[in-house]
Amino acid sequence: MAEEEKVEMQQEEVTTEKENNRPHGKNPRGNRSQKGGRDQQKRGARGPKKEEKQYEERVVAINRISRTAKGGRKLRFAALVVIGDMKGNVGFGTGKATEVPEAIKKALENAHREMFHVTLVRHGTLSHDITGKFGASSVYLKPAPEGTGVVAGGPVRAILELAGVRNIYSKVYGSRTPINCIRATVNGLKEMKTAQQVQLLRK
Repeated sequence: MAEEEKVEMQQEEVTTEKENNRPHGKNPRGNRSQKGGRDQQKRGARGPKKEEKQYEERVVAINRISRTAKGGRKLRFAALVVIGDMKGNVGFGTGKATEVPEAIKKALENAHREMFHVTLVRHGTLSHDITGKFGASSVYLKPAPEGTGVVAGGPVRAILELAGVRNIYSKVYGSRTPINCIRATVNGLKEMKTAQQVQLLRK
């Protein structure tokens, strides 16, 4: 019995020493509560906000280019892209690469370099009618009253909508190749004149 009492006394001394050596304010199993709190903060915290795109992008056409060489056929892709901020700034570009994403990336870089401004009047339309020409394509643009919408087809609609035009009539004559239609539309928009510019020319 005396030996059993001695063993019990030794066990009690060991437990009291462990409790005395334990640092204050911490769990016996380690600092799990703090880790859990940090994990919850990480989960609850919102990630970095995505940057809003300054320009809207629209892929108008993607063409596959095949070239026959000595070793066989070599494929490339040509992309036609239009970008704009819906506030009068618009541009288009083309790019070629062996992969579609790379071709689109090159076209976007080209479009940023070719940006220009279109002056819009009340109701989001043009100041006067005009015909833009490029090669065998001719695009006629005519102002329209509020509620008309964008009366235009594929490529012409893309560049007018991204320029911020809301009401307009249009008609394509001659070649309807997308790149020719866009170049003709751009030439017409660049030749537009405001009322102030016309007054200065008449003086």
